[in-house]
Amino acid sequence: MVFPGMGPFRFTDVGEFLLTNPHARRRLAIADEVVGYSVFDRYRQSDADEEAQYAEHTQIAFLTVCLSLADWAEETLGERPELCAGPSFGQRAAVTYAGALPFEETVRLTAELARCEEEYFRQEHREAVTHCVIHTPEERLQEALAELDAEGEWHDVSGYIDQGFYLVSLREPVLDRFKKRIGELGGYNMYTMWPPVHAPAFGALRRKAEEEVLGGFEVADPKLPVVADQNGELLTDADGVRTMLLDTFNRPIRWPDMVDTMREHGITKVCIAGPDNLFGRVNRTVDNFEVVAIDARKAMRPRVRQRSARRARR
Repeated sequence: MVFPGMGPFRFTDVGEFLLTNPHARRRLAIADEVVGYSVFDRYRQSDADEEAQYAEHTQIAFLTVCLSLADWAEETLGERPELCAGPSFGQRAAVTYAGALPFEETVRLTAELARCEEEYFRQEHREAVTHCVIHTPEERLQEALAELDAEGEWHDVSGYIDQGFYLVSLREPVLDRFKKRIGELGGYNMYTMWPPVHAPAFGALRRKAEEEVLGGFEVADPKLPVVADQNGELLTDADGVRTMLLDTFNRPIRWPDMVDTMREHGITKVCIAGPDNLFGRVNRTVDNFEVVAIDARKAMRPRVRQRSARRARR
């Protein structure tokens, strides 16, 4: 079971699912109680606001959708995974699904980390963003980054997704120029994220998150092994899970390493539980696994009951 990283997603794609699916309604009620407001209402009201794409309530809504879809896949499709994984923000759903952190605590963790990050980036790396590029061979990317080096511009590679597919953190004032250069080198620009993520330069944020947030949570040994998104390590104890949650702030994600680990452990099928336009579609995934997309539309689609064998013979 793979829980995707959080990219831009719209209320119109998941709103009906959140409102009507029993798993989602149950989890939303828990989330509302934890944070003290209606996650559904805030998400609906802010849907058109680009600045709220990664806001606290949007993150909680995404978490709720992903876990509710996994619940649905177990109940309706009979999925019984042997491992779970969650690149980037998908970590939160993965550790909950694996039993290392109760849902209530993950909601609280998500809310507190969102506030922690917002406070940090108001004071440090205030101009930083993370940008996604695709169809960009590594040598071409390094050429573009070398040009930033020559100008004295900071940058970090924040994610290795597939061949030619990277997340790059840099200052927003040079973003347009960087995007133009990527295009000139034959690459393609996707979306840009704020707050920025997974950059080695954010070591102070990792320390802040550990001291002010994660230190107040008790992480348990996972009941289901979790594939770490920084190096593909298979995590079976609480210390490993806690380290992964902290390393997300200043270590890049490496999806190819995660794929290698899953293959080494005999995985042949992955269910992508949640809104995803990335991890379930890249070549590294589809070339190695049968991919089952578990999204809100699929969960809302009426399922046709199979006719009995006797009736079928008639």
